[in-house]
Amino acid sequence: QVQLVESGGGLVQPGGSLRLSCAASGSIFSINTMAWFRQVPGKQRELVASIGSGGSTNYADSVKGRFTLSRDNAKNTVYLQMPSLKPEDTAVYYCYANLNKGLGQRYYDYWGQGTQVTVSS
Repeated sequence: QVQLVESGGGLVQPGGSLRLSCAASGSIFSINTMAWFRQVPGKQRELVASIGSGGSTNYADSVKGRFTLSRDNAKNTVYLQMPSLKPEDTAVYYCYANLNKGLGQRYYDYWGQGTQVTVSS
């Protein structure tokens, strides 16, 4: 069984910082892309940032130049550094991983349970 365990959410004032972590554990052979998505009530889940197995990153325009996504392949963990937070960053943040469980096996998508980030004074 595969689990994505998220941590680091919380309440922060505008201009403050948070760091989200997501660790993948369980029966994992290889992880392709890992990413963070976010969702607010009534809206679709949107990509915040993604990182490939080689370290290439992609960011939403709304966070480009502000957030930094990094990855530790040895720990199957990604970190989203979020400085200069704005009220519009308030959302539930979900970790995502595309991975397989054995050599030559199909890759599947997995999601974490979500962590709340609230930016408010």
